[in-house]
Amino acid sequence: MFSMSDIYKIGVGPSSSHTVGPMKAGHQFLGALKETGKFNQVNRVHVDCYGSLALTGKGHCTDQAIILGLAGNLPDTVDPDASASLIADVEQTSQLTLGRTHQRVAFGMDFHTANLPLHENGMQIHAFVDDEKVLTKTYYSIGGGFIVDEEHFNQSSCSDTPVPYHFVTAQQLIDMCEETGLSIAALVMENEKAFHDVKDTQAHFRRVWEVMKSSIERGMRTEGNLPGPMRIPAARPRCTGC
Repeated sequence: MFSMSDIYKIGVGPSSSHTVGPMKAGHQFLGALKETGKFNQVNRVHVDCYGSLALTGKGHCTDQAIILGLAGNLPDTVDPDASASLIADVEQTSQLTLGRTHQRVAFGMDFHTANLPLHENGMQIHAFVDDEKVLTKTYYSIGGGFIVDEEHFNQSSCSDTPVPYHFVTAQQLIDMCEETGLSIAALVMENEKAFHDVKDTQAHFRRVWEVMKSSIERGMRTEGNLPGPMRIPAARPRCTGC
């Protein structure tokens, strides 16, 4: 089963599969690149987005998410207010600071409407030292912010941690609650104890709630146009006093 912390997690919008997942893939690529021993020699990185990531990538900020991930950011800690200048710099210079270093590399990205073999949300990241390709990784964003690389695609992403109340359908959950007299919340918390200490779980969800509130507040005070080419004025600031 999944921990509730895996399902209810902090991320960036507008899409878990097209924004959160690609950012995590970009960040994960940094670790794979360091394992090659050639991280410091890399001077160019190129990304290819396929299928659905290409067809709706711009609208879902997939390109920006990948850039932020390759720059060393993660969805739960990235600063949305500081991201705009980083994205603008990459778009203007076609260069990217790789990871949280001072290493500037040439950067490019292409979109391909064809699907990769295993999933419609596919992407490939390539690293080069001059003309030599030193690493290529294929990632699939499979929904809910979860990603899997090509090598592990057919492996289950569920934890094999045993829980006291295992269920796979809503009806099974309801039946267990009726049998035990536990509420849904209480039963799920009993399962969650197999993954995390109760205090850690409570702290995680308090942070989720605080981030949700700050996101709403940011939206209510932000003026200007909504993202995208249609330049639709944001109505939220005008509705604050409604």
